[in-house]
This record gives sequence, C-alpha cells and structure tokens, in this order.
Amino acid sequence: MSVDHLSAYYGEVRAVEDINLQIAERQATAIIGPSGCGKSTLIRCLNRLHETLPGARVEGKVLLDGENLYDLDATLVRRRVGMVFQKPNPFATMSIYGNVSAPLRFNSRLPGEEMDRIVLHSLKRAALWDEVKDRVDAPATSLSGGQQQRLCIARSLAADPEVLLMDEPCSALDPIATAKIEELIAQLKKDYTVVIVTHNMQQAARVADYTAFMYLGKLVEFSPTEDLFERPKEHLTEAYITGRFG
Repeated sequence: MSVDHLSAYYGEVRAVEDINLQIAERQATAIIGPSGCGKSTLIRCLNRLHETLPGARVEGKVLLDGENLYDLDATLVRRRVGMVFQKPNPFATMSIYGNVSAPLRFNSRLPGEEMDRIVLHSLKRAALWDEVKDRVDAPATSLSGGQQQRLCIARSLAADPEVLLMDEPCSALDPIATAKIEELIAQLKKDYTVVIVTHNMQQAARVADYTAFMYLGKLVEFSPTEDLFERPKEHLTEAYITGRFG
C-alpha cells in the first residue's frame, strides 16, 4: 500500500497535509505522534472512512496493488482494508458467531458449512477460539473487553482483507489484554499488512517493523522502528520520543 500526496480536510480545515508513505506488505507499520496530529484521520483515509463524515474530503491517492482506492467502490475497499477501532464495537444484539459471520452474510451467500469454516478460522486467527469454542452462541457482550476487541479483529478477518488497520486498539484495555493483542499483531503480520495508530511509543517499539511520526498533520519522519527510536534523523522526532514535547 502506498500513500501519494494525500491531504485530508474537515470542511476548510486541513487535518493531514501532503503525506507520502510506503507501507510494507506483510509488515506492521505504526503511526505515532501527539494528540490531534492527524494520526486517526490518516488511517481513516486508508479505507475511505474519512469521507463518511459531513464536510470531509480527500486529495491525493491511496494505492493498493497499484489501484487507487478512491477510484473503486467504497464498500469493496472496506472489505479489502479492514478496520479495528479504539473501543471494541461488537454488534451487541448478535452472538459471538453472528458477529464473525456478519460480513459474510452481508456480502455473500455461502453454504452453512463454508460459513462455519470461515468463522472457525477467523476466531482461531484472532486467538479467541479456545476461549469461546463452547459458547459461540452466547452474546458478544458476555465477553471481556479484551475478548471483544479480538472478536472485532476476527470479524474483520472474516472478510478476508489484504490490510488490517488498527486505531489505538489497546487504549481501552488492561495490560494483560494489551499483551494478547500485541502477540496477535505479531502473528497477523505474517499474512496481512498491519497499520496501527498508537499513542504508546513503547507499544510501537514492540510491535512495529516501521514507524511514522506525525506532527501538526505532517509526516515528519518514517523509517524502520529501531532506527526511528534509536537514531532519529529529525530534531522534532528526537524531542517527541525523549519526552521534551507532546
């Protein structure tokens, strides 16, 4: 995936300015920066969620396999580029099984056996199967917060995306649940391109192969994670990661 001269607006306010970014396939890329720097806006542009807000618009391109996602049907884009949000958002009226199978029922008509296979596979990929295999018909809301977040990941995986976006997926979780999500990211990046927005620099250092630092809507620095944290090239990056601002 590549971002080509991308700017994003809320009405006349430009929240993201002329971003160019190469996101490596089957690697984890973290986006860090102080609150209000445009991290979440940028990640929402990667699967065209930004445009769903009133008055929001985008200039530039987001390319996936050489195709500009802004030239494609938005629904199909969101199947290829899944999103996991800051707060777990399972469908409260549905069971665990119903949540994972929802993308399949909304977008295709599969035989029951095939749907069962995909649900099972998705729950396993999200490291949740062993915890719910005896109660897949239970309400999704019966799960803990960390389990609900992994359920949302399973739901995204059921649509068979190429890219998985995560917008601060651990900010509402306790340390134990956070560790499970981080372990899961390490497994998922073997098969998916993962982009994670995080305010936690230690988390970026633990899970990401590459890290982008943003400030005031601009991309300040992008490099392999180890290089960015140990040998930052920009003064702003060094100031941020050493706690001198932000």
